[in-house]
Amino acid sequence: MKRDSHILPYYPIFLGISGKRCVVVGGGEIALRKVRALIEHEAELKVISPELCLELAQMAEKGVIMVLQRSYNDGDLEGAFMVIAATDDGKINAKVAREARERGILVNVVDDPKQSTFIAPSYLRRGGLAIAVSTDGKSPALARKIRTKLEKDFGAEYASLVLMISEIRSDLKNQGIKIGGGTWQKAIDLDALPRMLKAGQSEKAKATLLANLERLRRTKT
Repeated sequence: MKRDSHILPYYPIFLGISGKRCVVVGGGEIALRKVRALIEHEAELKVISPELCLELAQMAEKGVIMVLQRSYNDGDLEGAFMVIAATDDGKINAKVAREARERGILVNVVDDPKQSTFIAPSYLRRGGLAIAVSTDGKSPALARKIRTKLEKDFGAEYASLVLMISEIRSDLKNQGIKIGGGTWQKAIDLDALPRMLKAGQSEKAKATLLANLERLRRTKT
């Protein structure tokens, strides 16, 4: 099978957008989904669209988002860190993408990877754990289906697992104990630990992980 020569593979990255201005051009259901995700990550939101779906209008009334209820104009992206073009008008989306590229702003045109400088993966989050799935924009439906499948395998116990490991790492560092990444990977039992946490046995899970780490450290010395 030939590689798609029109779309280069994307470099996976997680961006910190808290407090950064993100612009969504569009006021329909797709724009709403993008706005929800950006709000979840504490972006400063500006929405540009002559018409808004009900939920976006309610967000605007509550002051959750800033809205320019009109058509997109050149210059609307000034000061933006990121922009998402989510209208049903290809010409407007292209115009948004062009201005974004000229200004060096990250841009995603929904369902049009060729005009985008980034694409948004389908992802699931369990506390500090985030798992992203992408098909390089070739099949968002497949990415969503894979994410849905992963949601069954990675439940809320994984949020507890991340938090527990973080606390143990911090405690060990404070004690001056250094443990390499390879040792951590061997010590983290992804069968036993999530099962214990799911059953509410957090102390047992912590003791098990600490015992695994100690055993591996002794083996090395």
